[in-house]
Amino acid sequence: MRLFALRGAIDVEANEPEPILARTAELLRAVMERNDLRPEAMVSCIFTATADLDAEFPAVAARNLGLDRVPLLCAREIDRPGALPRVIRLLLHYHAQEGHVPRHVYLGEAGSLRTDLEAAQ
Repeated sequence: MRLFALRGAIDVEANEPEPILARTAELLRAVMERNDLRPEAMVSCIFTATADLDAEFPAVAARNLGLDRVPLLCAREIDRPGALPRVIRLLLHYHAQEGHVPRHVYLGEAGSLRTDLEAAQ
């Protein structure tokens, strides 16, 4: 086993708790499915949210999915003029077999953030 990290992002339609939790859960489920991940393989997860998303912590969605033993951290994304609004990003560290290839996940409008990553789409 070795340590890997992968990135992901998703846009959220409104700054309200329910959409933030639903879209974060959607992103996490996609990351877990595409990378065949279970919570016990996860080392840590860092979430960032754009300044226009402050109605709920993305980590709450992770806890609701059973990641209660994974250290989670929420932070503010850099507020860059012209950046895509209402975006949640994640950086996930996990253990997998040697030879595993991380599949990054960028969903919805956030897919425009990393068009260079085929696996992200």
